[in-house]
Formats: sequence, C-alpha cells, structure tokens
Amino acid sequence: MQTAANKFQERVRAYPTEVTTEYKARKDGSTMKALAWFGPDDVRIVDAPIPDIVDPDDVILKVTGTTICGSDLHLYHGEIMALQKGDILGHEKLHVKFMGIIDQVGSNVKDLRIGQRVVSSFQIGCGKCRYCKEKLSSFCDRTNPSSLQNYMYGTQDAGLFGYSHFTGGFPGGQAEYVRVPVAEYNLLPIPEGLTDEQVLFLSDVLPTSYHNVVDTEVKEGDVVGIWGLGPIGQCAARWAKLKSASRRPSTLKSSRMSHIHELVPGGLDVALDCGTFHEPKTLLHKAQKLLMLETDVPETANEMILSVRKRGRCGLVAVHIGFANGFNIGALMEKGIRFIGNGQAPTKKYWHEILNDYIIPGKFDPTFVIPHRVPLEDMAKLYAAFDKRQDKVLKVFVEETKFSSPPSPGCPKMTRVDDWKN
Repeated sequence: MQTAANKFQERVRAYPTEVTTEYKARKDGSTMKALAWFGPDDVRIVDAPIPDIVDPDDVILKVTGTTICGSDLHLYHGEIMALQKGDILGHEKLHVKFMGIIDQVGSNVKDLRIGQRVVSSFQIGCGKCRYCKEKLSSFCDRTNPSSLQNYMYGTQDAGLFGYSHFTGGFPGGQAEYVRVPVAEYNLLPIPEGLTDEQVLFLSDVLPTSYHNVVDTEVKEGDVVGIWGLGPIGQCAARWAKLKSASRRPSTLKSSRMSHIHELVPGGLDVALDCGTFHEPKTLLHKAQKLLMLETDVPETANEMILSVRKRGRCGLVAVHIGFANGFNIGALMEKGIRFIGNGQAPTKKYWHEILNDYIIPGKFDPTFVIPHRVPLEDMAKLYAAFDKRQDKVLKVFVEETKFSSPPSPGCPKMTRVDDWKN
C-alpha cells in the first residue's frame, strides 16, 4: 500500500531541478575553496572552478565575509528538496549573507567598479518585473524557474543563492568567489568609513528582522512575543523596541500558554515567529517529519495563535517550505487573528533606510550577533558544531577568506573550531 509519504516523494521526484544558467568556469582552470553538499550531514570543503561572467549584467565577487545559521541546517540534514551532490552552499536565506570585493564586471555594468566593496542581497531579483519595480525583490517573477515550487505554491519566488534547485540552483556564497547576476540591482555599494561587520548583515538578517516587525505592523504600545531568539529574533526585538513596542520574548511550550495570559491579560498584541520549521517539539511531529508526512510543523504557529488577543496579529518570517498537519485554523478564524506570511524579506525595500537611518547614526549596532570568526577551511566542522550547539553556538558567525580584512575593534578575532570547548 502506498503511503502519503511515498506519494509526496514521488511528486517531488516528478519535477525537474532546473537551473537558471549553466555554471561557467574561468578558462584558465583556476580553482577556489568552496563548501559543497554531498548528502545528509555530509558537507565538505572542495576545490571548485572559479566562476566566470555568464551574462553581461553579472559581477564576480571575491567573498570577504559570509555566515552560517539555523536555516543552513535544513540543507545540512538534506531536508530541502532538490539538493544535488556537489551543490555549493551558502544560501543567504533568513540568517545567511555574504559580501565581497568586485573582481570582474560584465559589459553592461556601468555603476559598479572593480575593487569596490559591496553587500549582496540574499535573493536574486531581475530588476524589471512588477515586484522588483516595487522593490519587492524577494517575489521576483523571473529568476527562479522551479516547476516544483510552482506546483507547491502556485507561483515561484525569487531565485536564492545556494539553497538548492528548488530556488534556482544558484551557487552560494560559502566560497572564495561567487557570481552575482543582475549585479547593479542585487548589490549594495558600501559607503566609506563603515566596517565589514557593520554592513554584512544588510544582506539578510537586518532586512529580514526589520521586515518581520514592519510587515506585521508593530506599532507604539504593542506587546510583542517573539518565538526564536536567534539572530533574527534578537534583532526583531530591538526593532520592536525602536518602534516603541513592549517586547515579551517567549520560548514557552503550548502547555504554558496560560502563563503568557497571566503576564499579559487578554493576550499579546503581536506574535512573531523568528524560529524555524526544523525542530519538532513533540514525538507526534518528529515521527511525521521523519516519515515525510509533513515538511513543516504547526506547533509554533499554534502557540502564537493561542497567545495573542482576539484580533491579534501573527507574523511569520521563519523558514517554512511546505505542509504542516494539525494547524489550528479554527482558533485563527474564531479569534479573528491576522496570520501574516511575511515572505522572504525584500532587501531592496529596506537597504537604504536601515543603512542611513540606523547604522550610520549609530542607532543600531549589528555586531552583537557575532560571537566567533572562523576561516572558510573550518566550514564543514562549523556545520557539525552548529548542529550540536557546541560552545553555545547559537548566533551568526563570520567566516574569513583570504580576501577578508582584519577584525574590526570590538569584534572577535579568528579562532579554529577544534580549539572550542565542547
């Protein structure tokens, strides 16, 4: 008898893993260090061909900084559909980002120059479709040809760096070089006087957390609960405070929802999910995930629905990819809750606001999320340590390549994963 899991897996296999363009290597045969996926819990540093210009709008970056985060663990464990052996990781999605120095420019690129420091958006926008023109680059219609995503969602989102062929098959930023398509739209030039650590997170963490707060319409006087106090959640908490909201960080289980209502009679005004579909909380959903009866779990979503007041708002910016069983749709309807899928953050919409209104004036210092700095060569070990929460590894890392500048004052110096305490 064919199970639901078998049927779902057959549907996944039925859809091709298209890529937007074929990988083009430099003609001189030169290679770079890059992190590649070879199977669940199997990532390796490999010698990969350095990418070359494919389209005249391309830029090739020498990567000076990239990171790892909880979203990468979905790749590490092979949970993201349409991964292929040898794919270069560094998805730049939800917690991951990269920046670099321009090494080559395509013939159409006029406003960027070789040697310029830039931050890359984690998604790839075309710059011309309806959504890109509205600075909603994460919803780009043209950069992700995945028919599997079209089957699951009814449409496709933008292509993403290094997050499997489900999102376009673009090689990611956990490498020494990376090709950035439509570069003038997808790269942000960095003003002089700012350190790499101050601007690296403009690639994703800062726009994502800011988008979570703004898109869920957090306003003055709101009491806000946050699920998932990793880098996104901690940044969202700071944005909420800057928006004059009251913050109530919550990691409470559903059996203690009554405690939230004791703290906030009637319930929270806003609940923000800055966590992940990755870790089920109960044996029931652990089993369903293992059997591929669901791709995501509803537990955090249900806790949020129970925690907010009638007519409250729930904002979902955490990584979710497919289907969850047992979602409390009845409470959602009966309480009149606004359950908002924030979507992947449209970085272009917030880049200049965050940079000019918060980072440059010193109102927001993102370097608090950097506990470690490690070399690219340690990336495979870093994934394993991150998965095991070794040395309280819960925040964002900065990975150093041969092109990186020295650490800025007040930021961690480079260490090796093998030297960390267990």
